[in-house]
Amino acid sequence: MNRPRPLLSLAKSLYSVHHSFLRSISYTSPLCLQTLDPEPSPAAAPRTLTELRRRLESESPKLSDFVYSVEVGTKKKPLPKPKWMQATIPGGAKYAAIKAKLRELNLHTVCEEAKCPNLGECWSGGETGTATATIMILGDTCTRGCRFCNVKTAAHPPAPDPNEPSNVAHAIASWGLDYVVITSVDRDDLPDQGSSHFAETIQKLKILKPNILIEALVPDFRGDSLFVEKVAKSGLDVFAHNIETVEELQRWVRDHRANFKQSLDVLKMAKEYAPAGTLTKTSIMLGCGETFEQVVSTMEKVRVAGVDVITFGQYMRPSKRHMPVSEYITPEAFEKYRVIGIDMGFRYVASGPMVRSSYKAGEYYIKSLIEADRANVASAAYL
Repeated sequence: MNRPRPLLSLAKSLYSVHHSFLRSISYTSPLCLQTLDPEPSPAAAPRTLTELRRRLESESPKLSDFVYSVEVGTKKKPLPKPKWMQATIPGGAKYAAIKAKLRELNLHTVCEEAKCPNLGECWSGGETGTATATIMILGDTCTRGCRFCNVKTAAHPPAPDPNEPSNVAHAIASWGLDYVVITSVDRDDLPDQGSSHFAETIQKLKILKPNILIEALVPDFRGDSLFVEKVAKSGLDVFAHNIETVEELQRWVRDHRANFKQSLDVLKMAKEYAPAGTLTKTSIMLGCGETFEQVVSTMEKVRVAGVDVITFGQYMRPSKRHMPVSEYITPEAFEKYRVIGIDMGFRYVASGPMVRSSYKAGEYYIKSLIEADRANVASAAYL
């Protein structure tokens, strides 16, 4: 009786196992890029070990068939700016008037300090006609050094201008703005973290122009509830505090004195202390190295904290000293986050490459929300 040669028998067995493996991944793996012949030809079976090796080498899947890559920017090789990251050149009569008044009163705006791409559109009113500006109080020098921010930093900035609350109130009242955002640098050097300065500015502006809507985009006040309460009860309409990035990247993006839990606690306290109807708001930059799952998880925690409004924008590197852009998020991806946010229960979500935490188009819709809420309250009281 003739027995099969051991080498040829082994070759046929190996080929059979190998081909079964290729068949299984061609049907079950979503990453496999090859479509293999489901039934091997009997004549294709190798007859020698050399032929088997040659066949395995030519038919085996390669690593490149199973992987994909996302381009990541580095300091030495930054990513090129995509075509959708375009901004209009600032201009117009209202823009010129606001800029002149700012210089006259030595006031600062985060629009200018952060080199915001929407500056001209916001100051002029744009398509919606809702002219907005973001005034930065407590000076132009921050006590913190976040890796994304272009504002100057120092351990001991100059003392706040005691006339600033009055100057800001009178300037804003003269501009004919419908909605204003008042923000500030961090002032860890001050006993009250600058909260009294915030409250005084808001109160004086409301006296001069009661109908203007005020959003206060505040620091975390080191999580001190007394300072949060002081600002939340000052007469503002929107209490905003930015968590900036997903929970997992906080220590890499923000100053070490800031963190996700502290920021979330501030937003929770604001909702508790502020009068009924006051909206809370936060913002997240994308393109810092976050994953889709991390963004969604962070959104869920923010929503549980009772936050009403969330915005998403593309992180833009202010200078070579700052952290590089990890990825330019597509407009389609921004839209997906917007839909997810609405489904989660946020009352409004602004999401797009050019969106910033203080965003004219977003403020137009927030203005509409507040007016609708007040109309409902008045209607209920009348009944």
